[in-house]
Amino acid sequence: MINSLGIPTIGFGTVNTRNGNKAMKLCPCGYYGDGTSKCHCTEDQIDRYKNKISGPLLDRIDMVLTVPPLPKEALLEQTNSSAESSEVIRERVLKAYNKQIKRQGKINDKLIPDKIDKLIKLDKDNKQLLEMAIDKFNLSARAYHRILKVARTIADLDNSDSVNTQHLTEVISYRRSN
Repeated sequence: MINSLGIPTIGFGTVNTRNGNKAMKLCPCGYYGDGTSKCHCTEDQIDRYKNKISGPLLDRIDMVLTVPPLPKEALLEQTNSSAESSEVIRERVLKAYNKQIKRQGKINDKLIPDKIDKLIKLDKDNKQLLEMAIDKFNLSARAYHRILKVARTIADLDNSDSVNTQHLTEVISYRRSN
């Protein structure tokens, strides 16, 4: 099953979990980070709000993305010729999905740690990058393997046969940023 992309409302971040996308407000009022001055929450209130989610739960979240509201100019614009069409994106996702099924008989998300380690061979620089991320973000073994799964998926979407530094850097940037 391919998870669909959810579009959150203003003031919500998208949280991609094992069972699909979830929306979560970034602060109690929901306006933090939206580019307006509507949020009047204190840093302490925001920290307390974010700390309601336990570390082990956050460890199971593959991607944390903040989606700002669209400016009114973009909303009023009738066409966006630079945007990729849904059909083009759909075709790329299906191609990556089929590549995963052909390569390993299941999608990357369903891979067990032993299979991940055999499937994804990292060079010295990429190992060093992951080692720095583990130290900096205090990542668990679960988080390490989840990073590799998502990196493999991004490589598949990029039509790449191997996971490279760009894929790993992108995934690491999606980890929780607090």
